[in-house]
Amino acid sequence: MVKGVKLWLTNLKQDVIIMIRLIIILLVILTSCATPKECCSQTFKKAFKFSTFYVAANGNTSFADRDIYSIKDGSVLYDTIFTPFDYSLVLGIRKIKRFNYEDISKFKDGTESSYSDAATIGLSPFEFLFEVDYKRQEGVEYFDQHHFIRYIRNTWMTKVEYMKDGFADIEYYEATQRFRIRGKKKLSFNIGGVTRLAEPYGFDPLAEWQLENDYIHYTQLAIQEGYSIDVFENEYKDPNGNIVATSAEVWRELVIPQMLENYVEKKRNELDNQWQHSIVVGFDYYYYKKNFWLHSWGNLMPYHYDDKGQYSYHNFVGGQWYDYSGGLIFGTKITKHLGLFIEGKYNKYWNREWYDFKCGINYVIF
Repeated sequence: MVKGVKLWLTNLKQDVIIMIRLIIILLVILTSCATPKECCSQTFKKAFKFSTFYVAANGNTSFADRDIYSIKDGSVLYDTIFTPFDYSLVLGIRKIKRFNYEDISKFKDGTESSYSDAATIGLSPFEFLFEVDYKRQEGVEYFDQHHFIRYIRNTWMTKVEYMKDGFADIEYYEATQRFRIRGKKKLSFNIGGVTRLAEPYGFDPLAEWQLENDYIHYTQLAIQEGYSIDVFENEYKDPNGNIVATSAEVWRELVIPQMLENYVEKKRNELDNQWQHSIVVGFDYYYYKKNFWLHSWGNLMPYHYDDKGQYSYHNFVGGQWYDYSGGLIFGTKITKHLGLFIEGKYNKYWNREWYDFKCGINYVIF
C-alpha cells in the first residue's frame, strides 16, 4: 500500500513537471508564431482565437519623503528617506471568456481587478493567462507573475498555475485535477487532488538567533553578514564599506530591518522547494440576470500528505492545517437609480493571506 502511494506521488510529480514545461513550450510557440505561418495548425489557431496580447506602462506617486531625526553631541541631525514614484510595466496574453456582468474595456492596461480570473470554472472549455508585471511599489521593486492554463469538461477539470506576488510574499506552482458534480442549473461541486511546489513556508531562519527573552541578537548577526560598527565615531558601515547610518537610532530603525530581510531571503533561497500533495473540495455558482447577478466560488484543502521531510510544513504547525481560497461577485440594480455591488477574492496558503475587495453604492441622477 505504502509503495503504491509513493509510486503514485512520484508519477504525479513527473506530471506536474511535464505540465510546467508545457507552459514554457507554449510561450515559445506563441512567440515564434506571432505572424501567420503555414506550419501553424488549425487547432493551434483555434486555441488562440479571440485571445488578447497587451503591453502597458502605469505610474503614480508613492509615499512622501520622510525625515529621521537624531541627537549627536547636542546637535540635531537628520536623515531623509526618499521614496521614488511607483510604476508598473505589464506584458501579457489572455484568453478568458468574459462573464455577462463584466464590462467590455477598450484597452487592457494590466491594472484591472479581474476577480473572475480566480474562479475555478470559466465559461469556455479552454482558457489561459500569461502575465508578467515588473513594478515598484512603496519604494520596493517586484517582478510578479501569474500564469495558468485551464481546461474544463462537464464531468472533470484540470488547471496548471504559477503565481508570484512579491508584495504578498507568496510564490508557488500548482496543478489540480478534479471531478465535477453538476448540481441544479448554475451550481457545481468538485473534488480531487492538488500538487503544489513552493519554498518551505514556515521555516524561520532567525530562530537560531533568537535569545531566551525572544529578542533577536541582531548586532552579532549584522557583523557576521559583513557590517561594521565604530561606536566612537558613530559610523555604521555595510559590507561594501559604505556608511549607512551615523546614529544608533537610524541603525536600529532602518538598517537592521533591511539587513534582517536580506538575511531571511538569502537563507530561504538556499533551500530547495518543497512538494505538497493535498485533497481539495470546492464549489462554483454563477447566476446572471440583467438586474441581479451572483458569482461565487470556493476551494478547501483539508488534508495534506506528510512526507516526513525536514522542512515539511507539518513540522511547523504540528500536524494538519486548512488552506483555502474563494471569491464573491455580487451586483444588483434595486431601482433605475439605485444599485450596489460587492466584489472580492481571498486566499490563505501556508498561513499566508492575500486578498482584494471592493464594494459600493451607485445612484444615478437623471
